[in-house]
Amino acid sequence: MAITIYGIKNCDTMKKARGWLEEHGVAYEFHDYKASGIDRTHLEAWIDEAGLDTVLNRAGTTFRKLPDADRENLTREKAIALMIDQPSMIKRPVLETKGKLLIGFKPEAYADMFER
Repeated sequence: MAITIYGIKNCDTMKKARGWLEEHGVAYEFHDYKASGIDRTHLEAWIDEAGLDTVLNRAGTTFRKLPDADRENLTREKAIALMIDQPSMIKRPVLETKGKLLIGFKPEAYADMFER
C-alpha cells in the first residue's frame, strides 16, 4: 500500500503524524512541499475531495499575514495560486493512501484507517 504524507518537515503537527505512523509500523513516503513544492494537480484533487476550507489553512500565520486584498473574495483559483506560491498555507499534514485522503492529524482518524 502506497502512503504519502505531505507537509513541512519542522511543523509540530507533522512531527506528531509521522511519529504516529512510525510507532504503528506504517511505512510512508514524505513529501516536503515547502522544499519540493506542490503542483496544481494535487491541490485541485485535494480541494475536489475535501473542500477548499479544509485544504487552505486560514488559521496559519502565513495566511493571516496576507494583505486584506489577497484574503478578501478568495476564489478557488486565487487560493490555489497562493498555495502554490506559499505552501505553508496548506493545512498539514495531507495523507494520501488507498485512494483516500486525510487532512490534519487526529490519532483516532489514523487508527481507523490503519488499524482495521
